[in-house]
Amino acid sequence: MNKIILALVIASVVSVLIPVSVSAAEDPVVKGEAIAREWDRRDRGYGDTSANMKMILENRQGQTSERKMRIFFLEMPNENDGDKSMVVFDYPRDIKGTALLSYSHILKPDDQWLYLPALKRVKRISSNNKSGPFMGSEFAYEDISSQELKKYSYKWLRDEPCGKSDCFVLEQRPLYENSGYTRQVAWYDKEAYRLQRIDYYDRRNALLKTLGFSKYQKHLDKYWRAHDMYMVNKQTGKKTRLVYENLKFKSGLTDKDFTQSRLKRMR
Repeated sequence: MNKIILALVIASVVSVLIPVSVSAAEDPVVKGEAIAREWDRRDRGYGDTSANMKMILENRQGQTSERKMRIFFLEMPNENDGDKSMVVFDYPRDIKGTALLSYSHILKPDDQWLYLPALKRVKRISSNNKSGPFMGSEFAYEDISSQELKKYSYKWLRDEPCGKSDCFVLEQRPLYENSGYTRQVAWYDKEAYRLQRIDYYDRRNALLKTLGFSKYQKHLDKYWRAHDMYMVNKQTGKKTRLVYENLKFKSGLTDKDFTQSRLKRMR
């Protein structure tokens, strides 16, 4: 399922509300798993998506720089494996043509390849390096991969207000190896199970960064997407904002559009 942070990646749901079972509320783990399964269920069937995206980097002094890119997603029919995605940079000129291809998996390491046009070669991203920063941003390589349901364990922590909504608050612990996080704390609104915020804790279990989601829009009268995402590194003061434009669904993308040879030809 497409639970990718860049598409944001990361925050999609169907508008039909099916509440979590009341009986599940007695056990925090059972309730947390039920909420996560409902979030996952609401995202199925999107097929493929594409969008233009701006990435705005901000250092601790408040100075900013901007990058422009295109992003593509392909849903895999087998829910026991992850989705595919590709990010292609168009601006600035010195990184134009740089592209990342990701095959997300459940518990085995994700496959990721980075094409570097200056070297005219594809570099495989090591599974031990998934916690490293993606293109100098506050998003890690593992944030770019699809956030599949079965990659995490879940525990309900509490319900609380979040902005104008009420939210479920879940603890999510990575089950895959080499994650840069011990856990995540995520806020899902009760109205439509849209992600509102994620706190990421590093390997020392200290708060590392916070991701906020805003400007949700509904697509195909069914799927919600956050069009503005803001990652703040709590330890360095650096920030990265992602702004989505021209989001399209079901444009006919196939497996042939997500290969290493295609990666080299993206312009």
